[in-house]
Amino acid sequence: MSTTSRIHNFSAGPAVLALPVLEEAQRDLLSLPGVGMSVMEISHRSKAFEDLLGRAIEDIRALADIPANYKILMLQGGATLQFSMVPMNLLAADGVADYIDTGSWSGKAIKEARKVGTINIAASTKADKYTSIPAQQDLTLTPGAAYAHITTNNTIEGTAWTALPDVGDVPLVADTSSEMFSCPIDISRFGLVYSGAQKNLGPSGVTLVIIREDLLERTSDALPSMLNYKLHVENNSLYNTPNTFGIYILGLTVRWVRSLGGLPAVAAINQRKAEKVYNEIDRSGFYRGTARKDSRSLMNVTFRLATEELEKMFVKESTVAGLDGLRGHRSVGGMRASIYNAFPEAGVDALVEFMREFERARG
Repeated sequence: MSTTSRIHNFSAGPAVLALPVLEEAQRDLLSLPGVGMSVMEISHRSKAFEDLLGRAIEDIRALADIPANYKILMLQGGATLQFSMVPMNLLAADGVADYIDTGSWSGKAIKEARKVGTINIAASTKADKYTSIPAQQDLTLTPGAAYAHITTNNTIEGTAWTALPDVGDVPLVADTSSEMFSCPIDISRFGLVYSGAQKNLGPSGVTLVIIREDLLERTSDALPSMLNYKLHVENNSLYNTPNTFGIYILGLTVRWVRSLGGLPAVAAINQRKAEKVYNEIDRSGFYRGTARKDSRSLMNVTFRLATEELEKMFVKESTVAGLDGLRGHRSVGGMRASIYNAFPEAGVDALVEFMREFERARG
C-alpha cells in the first residue's frame, strides 16, 4: 500500500502517527545516519542511543517548557502500571490519596491504588454514566492528602477537564494519556504526570512520566527496582533495556509537533478539527453527542445514533469508505472518533461528509 492510499485511522490507540514521522522512520529504518545500524539494533548503552534519548528529553522539555526541577522518564508497562507505581512511590502507609472518578480508566486507577493504601473518592460522575466532569464545588478533598489524582481526558467516554481542579498544596497527579501535548500544559501545576505513548505521542510500549524532584524523596528503597521512580531517575530511564524504537519514534513525534509551531499551534488545529465534528453532531439531531457540552473532549468525540441497528450500519459503511476505527468502546457502544494530533484535518472533513451522506440516506 502506498502512502497515497492510506485510510483514515480513528482508532483510540495504538493510534495514527504523523506521516512525516513514519516517512523519516522508514527512510532510516535500516541504518540511522552516521550509525550504520537500525535503531532497533543499537545498544541502549551506546553513545548513539544515549544521544537519541537525550535529544528526545531535551525536545520534550523545550516543547512543554518543563521546569528544571522536574525529571523526565521513559518507562514501560503503560499507564496501567502507573496506576500502581504512583501510590507505591507517593502514598505512605498512614496517608490518604484523593482520586476523582471521571471514567473507566479513573476507576481502574482507583482499583489498583486501593491495593496499596487508603483512598478517598473526592468526586465521581459515575452516577451520570461519566458524561461530565465534576465542578470544583463538588470536590470533597482531604486536607494534607498525599496527592490528588485525575484523568485529564477520558478516552472511552469522550470527556475532558477544561480547567484543572484546585487541590491547594497537595501534589496533583494526572493520567494524561489521551491528550498529552495536544495543547499547552503548565507542568508546574502538577506533582507528577504520566502518559502512555500510543495515543498521542508515538507507538505502544513507552510511558512518559514527568515527576517533580522533591517527590522522589518519598520513594522507599524497599520497593522492587522496576517500580522505583528514584532508581529510574538515577539511571536516566536506562536501568534495564528500554523500548529503544518506541523512544526513537516518540522523539521524532515531539520534534514534529515543535515544527508545527509548538503546543499553542497544535491546540488551535485540534480545536478546529473537533469543532467540525461536534458541529455536525449538533446540527440536526440525527446524531447525539454523549458527553455534556461543557465537558467534551477534543481528542475523543463520542456520539450515538437512534438505534443500534443504525450504528452497525454506520460502522460497516464508514469502514468501506476508508474511515476505520469508529466503533465506540465495547463497554459503552456507539461511535467514537479519536482525532489526536497526528490525525489529518482531511480525515475529519471526510468523516463530516460521510455523516451528512449517511443522514441523507438513512435519516
